Amino acid sequence: MPDYDKDAERVFECLQHGGIAIVHMDVAYAIMSGTEDALRRVYRAKQRSYDRPSGVVANHHTHVEIQIVNKEAERIIDSITRIHNLPLSVIAPYREDHPLMLQISPFLIGMSTKNKTVNFLLNSSPLRDRIAELSLEANFPLMASSANRSQRGTKYRAEDIEPEVRAVAEVIIDYGPSKYLQREYAYSSTQIDFRDMTLVREGVCFSEIKAILNEEFDISLKRN
Repeated sequence: MPDYDKDAERVFECLQHGGIAIVHMDVAYAIMSGTEDALRRVYRAKQRSYDRPSGVVANHHTHVEIQIVNKEAERIIDSITRIHNLPLSVIAPYREDHPLMLQISPFLIGMSTKNKTVNFLLNSSPLRDRIAELSLEANFPLMASSANRSQRGTKYRAEDIEPEVRAVAEVIIDYGPSKYLQREYAYSSTQIDFRDMTLVREGVCFSEIKAILNEEFDISLKRN
């Protein structure tokens, strides 16, 4: 059984000191950073365009404190992520005056928000939830994206991550294959914009999420 608390502390200490960590998640492996310099090193290793954003590391506590959604949206998010225990990327407006968001530099804000919204991946793994809690408690924001070369597909095993991406990480937390390992197309998380219930990206567990929305809330997602 993994020691999530110990591993979260190890990752968080690394990130606080300007390092980079690769972390197992249920959805896929992620690469995390906590400073501008570290994020730039991540982007160089991934050969990722600065036009492509990174996410703020979050959990349900972070979501409740920072994202702005109505009561029905909150019921939907709770049903998907807590009752049905599925991962979901929630895109929603955010409280710009929240202490955690105020700590994000202008450069990192530009990399992690879009049109006054922020994307929080919820219920992605016990480890990420604990890292997010440490981030919130310390008021030290963290950035994350998939641990792979840009446009090469998400990785579900640490050994499948490209050597040049692995090389920039001071810490790698390898718990074996991700829970939602995909045998064919390399999906990441399902993303929904809760301002108007638009499907931004179809990802892991989409069929289950779609069924919950239809059966419990009589909602059909809009598509871009």
